[in-house]
Amino acid sequence: MLPVDAHCTYRAPINVETRRRLTLALAITAVVLVVELVGGWLAGSLALLADAAHMLADVAALGLALIAAWIAQRPATPQRSFGFMRLEILAALVNGAVLFAIAIGIGVEAWRRVRVPPAVNGALLLGVAAVGFIANLGAVSVLHRGHEHSLNQRGAYLHVLSDLMGSVGALIAGFVVLVFGWTLADPVISVLIGALVLGSAWRLVKESTDVLLEATPTHIALADVHDRIASVPGVDSVHDLHLWTVTSGMVAMSGHLVVKNPTDNQPVLEEVQDRMRALGIAHVTVQVEREPTCD
Repeated sequence: MLPVDAHCTYRAPINVETRRRLTLALAITAVVLVVELVGGWLAGSLALLADAAHMLADVAALGLALIAAWIAQRPATPQRSFGFMRLEILAALVNGAVLFAIAIGIGVEAWRRVRVPPAVNGALLLGVAAVGFIANLGAVSVLHRGHEHSLNQRGAYLHVLSDLMGSVGALIAGFVVLVFGWTLADPVISVLIGALVLGSAWRLVKESTDVLLEATPTHIALADVHDRIASVPGVDSVHDLHLWTVTSGMVAMSGHLVVKNPTDNQPVLEEVQDRMRALGIAHVTVQVEREPTCD
């Protein structure tokens, strides 16, 4: 008898409310980005420019979340059997590399300003930082509701939350410069903001690289998947088991099952699919065989 294959594909449903929240947060963040860029340049504040660089990464992250929701709905083609879903992963990798460059640039400029402190307009710095803080607080409020149920929205929420922290840093720098006249507070705070950018860049590059290398998702243990399949009635053994992420929010699994009784094939396939979906594995491919065909 020929092996039986079960190949279940998955397309993420469009969450209109999530897309609306992401769009609103993207608009708020983009406006604040422009305000901080202009304000940082006029005030001579590296802290504002550093926070603007951080927000640039978050604008990209929010944009990627929206693009992902759109790309996930495009049908697969004979040339691209998984469609275009991994374009967001490639974009994230490029975004992470750019972030590394931005963080290094902030560090270099901060060192230059520590050696030769420039004039900083404390009042303008404080005013622009206050605008950024209020806007970021609004964006956090927009994305807070429902972020536990949407992976894209949760990632965007964490990015905007880090923006809020950057605005707090710029506020502190503006206050210190305005009240105490200590202009070194600006480059010192900018280094801290640069560290936030570097942390975001590292996580982005690591996660996107893991997806491209088809590493096992960190939130699912391969041993747990094996045990759940092996305990299905009728399954004699499990081998050639693989678990990977196709794109954000879409985990795939493939494996070979030894089932001695051919009449158990269909019940086994259905039970395996149900157990994998319970783990959040959306794309399941299982080959059923009487004897192992590979190690």
